[in-house]
Formats: sequence, structure tokens, C-alpha cells
Amino acid sequence: MVIEPKVRSFICTTAHPDGCRENVKRQIEYTKKKGKTNGPKKVLIIGASTGYGLATRIAATYSCEAATIGVMFEKEPTKMRTATPGFYNTVAFEEEAKKDGYYAKSINGDAFSRKIKEETIDLIKKDFGKVDMVIYSLAAPKRTTEDGTTYSSVLKTTGNDFSNKSLDLKNNTITEATITPATEEEINSTVKVMGGEDWKNWIEALSKAGALENNAITIAYSYIGPELTYPVYYNGTIGTAKKHLHKTSIEINDEFSNEEIKAYVSINKAVVTQASSALPIVPLYIAILYKVMKENEIHENCIEQMNRLFSEKLNGNNPIVDEENRIRLDDYEMRENIQSKVMEDWNKINTENVEEFADLEGYWEDFYNMFGFHFDNIDYSKDVSLI
Repeated sequence: MVIEPKVRSFICTTAHPDGCRENVKRQIEYTKKKGKTNGPKKVLIIGASTGYGLATRIAATYSCEAATIGVMFEKEPTKMRTATPGFYNTVAFEEEAKKDGYYAKSINGDAFSRKIKEETIDLIKKDFGKVDMVIYSLAAPKRTTEDGTTYSSVLKTTGNDFSNKSLDLKNNTITEATITPATEEEINSTVKVMGGEDWKNWIEALSKAGALENNAITIAYSYIGPELTYPVYYNGTIGTAKKHLHKTSIEINDEFSNEEIKAYVSINKAVVTQASSALPIVPLYIAILYKVMKENEIHENCIEQMNRLFSEKLNGNNPIVDEENRIRLDDYEMRENIQSKVMEDWNKINTENVEEFADLEGYWEDFYNMFGFHFDNIDYSKDVSLI
């Protein structure tokens, strides 16, 4: 079948297996060029198939020479439909890692469920004994808890309506978007899905099973961003969940101090992901940010970020953190000169000059690359097997 991108609003409903493989291979090649660094050797990545989770897995393997187990929830291909990109990414990564002599196994299922936790722990006990790092990079729209209740996350404010400039992804025009406030129930549901409760459940289950090394590190990923995006992110429903994530890191440090487990939240840079594309206002900020950071030669995507996490930020088992015990991988993004230029351009931008002030090409390249499209060395006109 010839596979073409089918984009609806902020999502692409197809994925290209050869393109996804190319995406993985390029991240591996980047990491190989960066060289080796000291780091963890037995890593569990929860949410390991796309974005920061996939980049972490690649960086841990090829930078630290770690064995990895990845957990993800991806749809497999059928005779008529492509798999999700994370499925193809995982197949490609496992094949490349094993070819290069690294252990890599994956579990495909609902990471929120007890079943997948138990299956993962069984694999750890069988093959590793214990893990020395747990990465929590889960992004999901829904979560069903053990009592059968399903919670859904929403992308809303937590105060009043908020209106600002936004990028219409259908035609690359500048419009105005208004985001409405969430109800208390919607806020609580978003915290249930995107907060730290499940992260802590994983650490509790791993500890109880004796599957965590003493002095293990666990890191969950988050984002803060500039004041411009606070109403939709940091002070919105997602930000409320991320604040709960940080609160959970403190709880994990307190409750597992006897095992010397250290929990951190890593504040990462804004990048194009399926989640960020769904947020009004944020894609325009990202497109402007990309242009400014590229002009200053400090732009990073997921793989650059995760390599810097291992090579510069972890510092053995004593990560470099801010006053709130957070790892700051957004340090380049939040530089004063970067943010002041972004805000200057934000105030000037409109539909007529959008390409002058925003890196639309870079934004869309990253978007399509997520799904395995727009790689210049892939022949997209040829038939490929979906399965």
C-alpha cells in the first residue's frame, strides 16, 4: 500500500513504517556522535514510544549503554490501517538496539492498569532483577482506575475565559482563540490522568516487588513555559496536573527515603508533540520560539534534550536541580534574551507576516516527522507492508 499523511486538525491518522524507522535511526545516529557518558544501566521507560520517552530510551541505550524495558499503548497495524507511529518506532528501535548488541524489550498495554504493572515487574525480575532508573513519560487522554471509573483530561483554563493569538493549523493563518474554564470535576479528572498518582503507583509496585535498586532515580517529565502560555498551560488544567506531579516527587522522596529512591521532575523545552499541537495558542508560541532559538543556534528537539539530560544534568546520581529540586532542561528556552525576542515577535505577528516571525516550515517538519513523513531519503511513492 502507498501510505500518505492524512491530517485532521492537530492529528495525523496514518503513519509510515519506513519513515518511523528513519526517525529512530536519525536519533540513534545523533546519540552515537555525541559519545558515551556514565549513567544508568537498567532503565524502565513508561511511555517509551514517541517524543521524549522514545528519545530517552535511545539516549539511555546509546549514550549510557543501558538495557531498557519500554511500556507503551499503541495500536498494531491491520491489513487496511497503519499502526500508530509509536508501534513502528518501537519495532524499529528494538531491531536497531538488538543489532548493536543492546537489550531492548517492550510491553504494549495500558500502563495505568495493574495487569501491565505486574507483567512489567515480572519481566524486570526475570531479566534484570532490579532497575536503577524509572522514567515516567506517559501522555494519555484517559485513565481507567481499578474501580472501573474512567477519567478524561481536558485542555482548559482554571479561571476565566482566555483569548489570545493562535495559529490555525489548517491554513497557517493567525486567528484568535478563546479557551473556556474547566469545571471542578474536569480539573480533578485531568489531575487523575496527567498528575502523579500513577507515577507513584508504579514506584510503590516496583518497590514492593523488590524490583528497584537502592539509590535508584525516577524522573517524570513536565513543562512550565513563559507567562504568555500560563493561562492555557501552567495555570490551566494541564498545569494543575503537572503541579500535582511535582508534589508527588516530594512524596516519593519522603516515603522511599529508606531505599534512597530519588524522584525528580524534569522541566523540558517546548517541542512539537501530538499533545502540544492540540493546545490553542501554544503552536504559535512554538513556531516563534523555534525561529528565535534557531537564529541563536540553541534549538533542541527531544533527542538533543535527552542527550543533554544524561550528559550534563544527571551528574551521576546527583542531578543538577533548581531551588525546587527540578531538573531544568528548559534553561535555553527560558533565557531572557530568547523570551524577550519571542514576545517582541509575538506582538508583531499577523497572517501577512507570519513566515517572517515564525518557523512554520520547522514546525510542520517536526509534525510530519512524528508520523514518519517528510524524510528526504524515503520513497513515499512505493508500496509498503503495513504489518
